[in-house]
Parts: sequence; structure tokens; C-alpha cells
Amino acid sequence: MSAVIEGRSHRPSANKPSSGTLSWLDRYFGITKFGSNFQTEVRAGVVTWLAMCYIVVVNPSILSGVNDSAGHMLAFGQVETMTALVAGVMTLAMGIVGKAPLGLAAGLGINSFVAYSLVGGPAHLTWPEAMGVVVSEGIVMAVCSYVKNIRGRVLDAIPKDLKAAISVGIGLFIGVIGLVNAGVVVKGNGTLVGLVAQYRGWPLMIFAFGLLITSAFVARKMRGALLYGIILTTALATVVNALNNNKVFTDGSAHIPTTFAAPSFHLIGAFSFNFWNVLGVSTAIAIVLSVMLSDFFDNTGTTYGIMASAGRLDKEGKLPNARTLLTIDGFAAVVGGICSQSSGTTFVESAAGVEAGGRTGLTAVVTGVLFLACIFLAPIAGIVPSVATAPVLVIVAYYMLKKVKDIDLQNARTGIPALLTMIMMPLTYSITDGVGIGMVTYVVISVLSGNRKDIHPALYVVACVFGWYFWRGFVA
Repeated sequence: MSAVIEGRSHRPSANKPSSGTLSWLDRYFGITKFGSNFQTEVRAGVVTWLAMCYIVVVNPSILSGVNDSAGHMLAFGQVETMTALVAGVMTLAMGIVGKAPLGLAAGLGINSFVAYSLVGGPAHLTWPEAMGVVVSEGIVMAVCSYVKNIRGRVLDAIPKDLKAAISVGIGLFIGVIGLVNAGVVVKGNGTLVGLVAQYRGWPLMIFAFGLLITSAFVARKMRGALLYGIILTTALATVVNALNNNKVFTDGSAHIPTTFAAPSFHLIGAFSFNFWNVLGVSTAIAIVLSVMLSDFFDNTGTTYGIMASAGRLDKEGKLPNARTLLTIDGFAAVVGGICSQSSGTTFVESAAGVEAGGRTGLTAVVTGVLFLACIFLAPIAGIVPSVATAPVLVIVAYYMLKKVKDIDLQNARTGIPALLTMIMMPLTYSITDGVGIGMVTYVVISVLSGNRKDIHPALYVVACVFGWYFWRGFVA
């Protein structure tokens, strides 16, 4: 997606800030350079946080309900504190060091794998041992990112058509997430997915209001359209919930809290590498590599897709500071494991902030500060219901879908892998699987059609790795 999206409502002014502090921020982050301004960056940071803040409540709800092999469970409040802490620290690092508008937090795919496969599943590890797996895969990822920029080299080797397909696929994935969060798309009976049986109930009505009003704001080219949409939808949900004795949203959202629990930092450092002894070397290596592969390509694809939407690629379609961004992303996994909140990762919902006008690291700094505030006011994050952010995700999908114009669909050798990449992300609910299937089919079709010379050597390695990944059956 180009730096300036046709019809975008939030195109910022390029006027330079006048005060000394704002001038310094402008020079450091390149705000004017990338066509943004201070107000737009702050607003975009708030939008990113609003789109991501559900993780502060959802992550502990997944991790705190499983007994490990020693009979221990993680405390909800402690995981909640760690989730906000890691999201705040690593998003600040991405903003200050990486200077990119990307938010990081606990990845939903990995935390489910940790809870239900490593701890509550066949591996049956203790929580410290499971977090040791996360720390190990994070170290491998960070090394692959920093040493000779392996992740960046793999990214550069991907054909431009497949890069565009990754962006479109992520957009479709975001759209499906929005529809699922709103309760519009549900698990089907006889079909893979289905529409909700009856369009009744307050949540769906609130979602419809949010989608229509936010779309109208976008169509009217209103600055801050996404943020205002979230605020108005949340306000409506809160009023409706209150009038119905707080029974519309039973998860605690759309309800203003009156009490706040004190934060707990006891989980910092509660990890162990004893899983090598418990599982055995070969099994441990397989598990670490499987988790790492999911993180590796999920995060790489997300980072590229969102930065492309922000217009932060060079003339050759490459990400100039890929090494720095992907290294920070790798360390997010390490820090997440150290704090027992599972792997930290770049959030696809960062696209919401980009579409609100965020172009620089200042957007991430604002998001990170808000997450740090959640350490002490975590229930505040739970006020925004999923039906309030779902409309924004659907609209973000519309923006990212425009990238399809950059795909050469007339060429079957790239068009078919691009198609599979785009549709498999939402269908499998996994960016990793979409990227993997696209890479494997591209290499196989190119070889069988006599176009071996067009394949970058790194893609052969990627295709083989993904072949092993799918063969073992480890799906993110």
C-alpha cells in the first residue's frame, strides 16, 4: 500500500512543529519526513492501543485456567500485569529504537499453544518449563534477525507479488477477526463457517452501528474517523449495558470499574530450561523450532504488511530497517517468556493505527505508554468491548485490500501462490500457514514450469523448512 492511500481521510498536515520539544520529536522520528504531524501520531497511537488493549484481559484468561504437571496455575491478576508490562516495554522499544508504528503484545496463537499443548497437552510441562520454551525460541529468532539479518534476507527474497499477497491476506484476516469478534461470523454446521443464525441481540446491533457510523466518517474523509468510531461505539455499548443491568456484555467489558487491584510482578524470571531434560533433546528441538517458525513468519509477514501500508518501504519494495525491527520482535518473545505472559509479537491490529495516520515510532510510543498505564489501571482496558473495535478491523481490511492491484494475476506462476496466500490466512486463522503455503506452491510451480532461475536460493530453504513444518503438523 502506498504512503498516501487514495481517499484516505486522515492525511496529515506536513507543517513542522514550532516548539522546541516538538521540533526534536519531529527530527528524531521523522514525523514531517513521512508526511505526518504530532497530533496525528498521538491519535494513531490511541487507536492502536484501543484495537489491542483487549489482550490485557484475554491473555490471562487463556493462561490462568490450566493446571501444569505440578498442579500449579498462573494467577489471573499476575498474568494481567505482565501482559500490560511486556506490551508497554516492547512497544516503547519498537517506537524509540525501531521508530516504527508497530504495537507488540502477547500473541494469541502462541499463548494457546503454550497453555493447551505445552502445559495442558501431551508435553505436560510446568509453567516455568513452558516459558523456557518460549524464551529459547525467542533467542533463536533474535539471533536469526540480528546475525547476518537472516529474517531480513528471507523477506527480501520473497517476490513482490507474494509480498503484496501477504498484505492483502493480512487484511482479509483482520476483516475476519473483526466479524468473528462481533459475532457475525460463527462456526458453521455443515459448512466451514456461517453467518449468525439470527441478526438479533444488542451486541450485533452495536456492531452494526459502529460499522456504519465509522464507515460514514471514513467516507466523509474525517480525520480521526477510526478513533471517533471506537469511542462512540464504546459509549453506546456502555449505556446499553448499564440499562440492561450489565448483562449484555458478561465478560466485564462496556462496564466502568470502581475498584482496581494492585499490580503484581512476581512472575518476572519464573522460567526454566528444564524442559530439555523432561522432553529429551530431539523432541525439545522439534517443539522449539515449531514455535519459532510460527513466530518467525507470522511476525515477519505482519511487520512487512503493516510497514508497506505505512509507506515505509524503499523504491525496491524492501524494508530499510528490517534488521532492527525484526530483532526487537525477536526480543519481545524472549521478554514475554521471562515474564510468563507467553511470546510477545507484533500485533496485526497495529494496522488500525497506521490507517488512522500513524507513520512513525511516536505512534508506538503513545501506545506503549498507554499499556504501561494499564499495569495500574488494567480494568480500564476491558471497558472497550470487541464489538467496538470489530468495525475498525473490517475497515482496515478494506484499506489493505487495495494492495491486490500490485499482484500480477495474469501470471499463473505467481498468481496461484498469491491466491492461496491470501485465502489461507483467514481460512486457517494463521498468517504463518498462509505465508507457508504460498512459499511452497510458488517454488514447486516455478520448478515444474521450468523457471528455476527466477527462484532466489533462500526460497528453496524456506520451502523445505515449511515442508517440514506442515509435515510435522504443528499449526500456529
